[in-house]
Amino acid sequence: MTDFLDALSRLSLLRYALATGLLASVACGVIGTYVVTRRISYIAGAISHCVLAGMGFARYMQVVHGWSGFTPLWGAFLSAIIASVIIGLVSLRAKQREDTVIGAIWSVGMAIGVLFIARTPGFDQDLMSYLFGNILLVTTGDLWLIAALDVIVVGTGLLFYNKFLAVCFDEEFARLRGVPVDFYYLLLLILTALTVVVLVKVVGIILVIALLTLPAAVAGQFSKTMMRMMIWATVLCVVTTSGGLAISYRPSLPAGATTIVLAGALYLAALAIRRFSFSMGRR
Repeated sequence: MTDFLDALSRLSLLRYALATGLLASVACGVIGTYVVTRRISYIAGAISHCVLAGMGFARYMQVVHGWSGFTPLWGAFLSAIIASVIIGLVSLRAKQREDTVIGAIWSVGMAIGVLFIARTPGFDQDLMSYLFGNILLVTTGDLWLIAALDVIVVGTGLLFYNKFLAVCFDEEFARLRGVPVDFYYLLLLILTALTVVVLVKVVGIILVIALLTLPAAVAGQFSKTMMRMMIWATVLCVVTTSGGLAISYRPSLPAGATTIVLAGALYLAALAIRRFSFSMGRR
């Protein structure tokens, strides 16, 4: 830990990485709470894997055709929005085909991304960083884009807190009260897509769904209100992202994978504590 703190004071890339983790934690805590409560983790998983198509395309255009301004993060943003809208419309209009379409988007999105990356010179290293994340490669431009997405995600999530609450807990009652459920459901999926883009730089495409759901799941074990669950999920995200970065520094482990292992350990500990408390309460 001392080595990490010392390096943090000297290396700007570590400070960028820590700032990215903190920014991502806020969006993750808010939207992760909605995802866990609404039970749409499988949809979030499909969106996160489809992101590779946009990132691969952006990287291909950047390297092969010189589109310097079209970074992989922008490609992730566009593909995530498109995937969320398609999945949302299918979920609302064609429920009997929902699983098939989600599976298709999940697999085809990944395949398209792999094809573009395979046609891009030097694809091996980029593929690993896209799939498993490399928070140490965050640039100043990426940090500003993540901060902007963070403001949009958190601002919208809190602004429509009551509407999302109704959609998550009692969709039919919300419809009876005149709430445009379809609109808010699509908006929630779009916010989830933006959060996925924010988290891709932290833990990568493969692991993003774990960071989106595990802290919120732990927070849900000990929270009686949605707002309290959001706050605790955000705190836990901060602990896991900063802790994963610190733990992985000395042995040179992948920061993203270390972060997820730490989040998984917290989740198992929370289940054990919950079970122990329940057992003691029955005595």
